[in-house]
Amino acid sequence: MGETDDIEQRPAGRPVAAVVVETALAHLDRVFEYAVPEELDADAVPGARVRVRFSGRELDGFVVERRERPTHEGRLTPLRRVVSPEPVLTPEVLALCRAVADRYAGTLSDVLRLAVPKRHATAEKALSAECPPQEPVTVPDAGPWTAYPAGTAWLRRVAAGEGPAAAWAALPGRSGDADWPAALAVAAATALAAGRGAVLVVPDHRDLERLDAALTGLLGKGRHVRLTADQGPQARYTAWLKVLRGHVKVVIGTRAAAFAPVHDLGLVAWWDDGDDLLAEPRAPYHHAGVVLGLRAAATGAALLTGGFTRSLRVQVAVEAGAVAPVDADAATLRAAAPRVTVAGEGVDEERDGPASRAHLPSRAWRVAKDALVDGPVLVQVPRRGYLPSLSCAECRTPVRCARCRGPVALGASGAAPACRWCGLQLAPQGFECGHCGSRRLRSSVTGAKRTAEEIGRAFPGVTVHTSGSGEVLATVSREPSLVIATPGAEPVAEGGYTGVLLLDAWASLDLPVLDAPLEAVRRWMAAAALAREGRAVVLCGAPEAVALPAVEALVRWDPTWLAARELAERRELGLPPAARVAQLTGARRALEEALEQADLPASAQVLGPVPLVGGAAPRRPPSDGEVSRTPADHHVLVRVPAVDTAALARSLLAVKAFRSARKETDVVTVRVDPLDTF
Repeated sequence: MGETDDIEQRPAGRPVAAVVVETALAHLDRVFEYAVPEELDADAVPGARVRVRFSGRELDGFVVERRERPTHEGRLTPLRRVVSPEPVLTPEVLALCRAVADRYAGTLSDVLRLAVPKRHATAEKALSAECPPQEPVTVPDAGPWTAYPAGTAWLRRVAAGEGPAAAWAALPGRSGDADWPAALAVAAATALAAGRGAVLVVPDHRDLERLDAALTGLLGKGRHVRLTADQGPQARYTAWLKVLRGHVKVVIGTRAAAFAPVHDLGLVAWWDDGDDLLAEPRAPYHHAGVVLGLRAAATGAALLTGGFTRSLRVQVAVEAGAVAPVDADAATLRAAAPRVTVAGEGVDEERDGPASRAHLPSRAWRVAKDALVDGPVLVQVPRRGYLPSLSCAECRTPVRCARCRGPVALGASGAAPACRWCGLQLAPQGFECGHCGSRRLRSSVTGAKRTAEEIGRAFPGVTVHTSGSGEVLATVSREPSLVIATPGAEPVAEGGYTGVLLLDAWASLDLPVLDAPLEAVRRWMAAAALAREGRAVVLCGAPEAVALPAVEALVRWDPTWLAARELAERRELGLPPAARVAQLTGARRALEEALEQADLPASAQVLGPVPLVGGAAPRRPPSDGEVSRTPADHHVLVRVPAVDTAALARSLLAVKAFRSARKETDVVTVRVDPLDTF
């Protein structure tokens, strides 16, 4: 680096600082050495934030090591200043970030940017450096874990300081101290009683509120912190410091909490592995479950992944013997599971005629009417809005925007049809189908707002609540009411719902992704699990005259059977997660060049380049002077066996570094395990 005094003139000790500089350029993804001026010697500790001179600019970085002598030949540039002497980047978190970057063909700087919150000076000064005295935690009762034969054995191993790994299939219909937040709280308290810390990750803020209440009720206030990416700067940094300084040893939060610097980690746990909110939408696009799995393997902590369903990623680990299943016995499951029926089956057709296949079938209406006698009824609608998709009434051709080819929807009763993408309304002269010439429109899908109107008319005098985009309810009372909710926005009812209706099943099954059956079952079971034990659940709108594994899994309440079946089929076809897939996105010429530059494993299969469906893909903003001249309108899939994951990631990272060093103007984006491609 630049000119400075000789190393021999530095203070006694370790006058060289190894620094990770915050830069997005892949070819600079390494440690750089700087001289430590005498006045900064005490503050430039490993883990501290610093400012350094780099390529003519001042950049942030982290000191990761102090060295006696440099490996760089020549003179070293001195550190400009120490932003804070607080060692916010611990060796364990640094190793975890490096492992995540290697797993996803990303850079360490990208992971650190997401893992470690920005400094907040006021929070740093306000928090005491000394840990407040706290009463020791006693081992809690197994509580909800007694319903699972292997659950208590798993807890005993956690209490003994061991690192057992488990995949937990939670029972539906539980509430209060028997529900899943209480079970996670017991697991964290068990680790804490053994003198070890815990990290618990959930998909969204509503789940976090429930888990927070359960932990507070079990441990009391001040024994844990919440850590989420949407906290204010001061709140998030304060929570991080409380963990770093040892004030607390239990952390709960969304995916940002996976990197919390918990001392003596004894448990990592996450809820609902299949929820896409656990996947980071920014580079390197990691999944919180994978991060926690890497962390458990590195620290020897116990691992727990739970949910009402089982994702294929977890199923792979179960079949490989890496995690043990924790399930209830058959009798307990039968007693807890709701009674699921499919509208239109059995005598429905003969008794109700066409009404058995209506948007609100007769069977669903009768179940809701009976259930409203003693409590609330949940109605899950797969789409938000009013009429989110329109088509020709004659030929059923979807209506597309004349300007951007986006879907046309009706936002409210009496409103003009308009494009959901660009907002362009249909021409004043009205609609005319380009295929058959018809001028009549029909709804392809009914949204939550229109459903609320229809059900309100079907049950006059009954209170109707809506929960979805814009306003998500956390809870509803036990008073009779109808709750219309989109997937993921279902509020918890006091005492549970007395009935659940799952409308438009075909819309969930028709999702344009490979995981559509698993995702449909995950959404259905998440809603059905909120019903009281043994209550009725009606699935409406399922395709007729064909046996669908997803519907069968719901009726039997057997999500593990569906996961095992899907995984077996994926293995036969070589599809993820049985195989590892990476997606490269960019201009066609840039992709062809990248493939020529890549030293891919011998087992790699290259599919593409092919045009992206829907046109150019969204890209990250250019950084460090990058300019992408050509639209990223093509992509390539590279498939390898799972055992070659590390080799694939290394080769793709090398391509990124090569192109970055050459200052290629056309950016190639790399994603390993892209969730939205299949």
